[in-house]
Amino acid sequence: MKKTCLALPLLLAILLSPLSSLAFEIGARGYYWFPSLDGKIRVDEANSIGTTIDFKDDLGIEDEDYPSGEVFVGLGRHHLSLTYTNIDYSGSNTLTRTIVFKGETYTIGELVTSSIEYQMIDFHYQYDFLNLENVMAGFSLGGVLQVKYLDGEVSLKNTFDEKEDFTIPIPMVGLNLHIGLISDILEARLRGTAMSYSGNTTYEIMADISLTLLPFIDIHGGYKTFVIDIDEDDVMFDSDMSGPYVALTVSF
Repeated sequence: MKKTCLALPLLLAILLSPLSSLAFEIGARGYYWFPSLDGKIRVDEANSIGTTIDFKDDLGIEDEDYPSGEVFVGLGRHHLSLTYTNIDYSGSNTLTRTIVFKGETYTIGELVTSSIEYQMIDFHYQYDFLNLENVMAGFSLGGVLQVKYLDGEVSLKNTFDEKEDFTIPIPMVGLNLHIGLISDILEARLRGTAMSYSGNTTYEIMADISLTLLPFIDIHGGYKTFVIDIDEDDVMFDSDMSGPYVALTVSF
């Protein structure tokens, strides 16, 4: 009985020893993104093909800045993160051409108020298949599986008040490169994910430099591009959001 009592803790220690050597990290990151917008949308209805409408030229939509929040956890070579961004564009413009939106015709010279709103949720799983964090300042290369989920609404208001909801789940794959420029102080990251199928194309690229000024706190500067060109059901959505961002990370 005494030998059994001694053996159990020993066995448990042996089983857990690989896990104890794995680096564990948990944290949160806040972004503020300053993207420029370039995009078009078309909404059909039954047998009525809509007009391809330019966000800026037709609707008068202007650039906006957006915050994002991310939580993440990592264990050894495995990394998980969840990011939330609320996108909300609106505009008002006098039409210089006649357009058709969801089966209704908005004529030239009419003042149209519009909005494009959606929640963007990103889930990332990364596996570092090459990890040289203990060599020089550190280097790693990982494969990334990303699921981007867009849930929102586009509307045009004047004589008619038409709205169209859209829900777009997008799986993407890619790579993440991490380079330690100065060990534990200055780091660079480059992540790209993409997916193309049946004429639909989506990709996202982020380039980032982070500086550790205090323990557990990093400040970031970077550039992000998100491009989506999808024609699903009655909605064609073609959007390019690109611009710099700043971020703050707290991790343990």
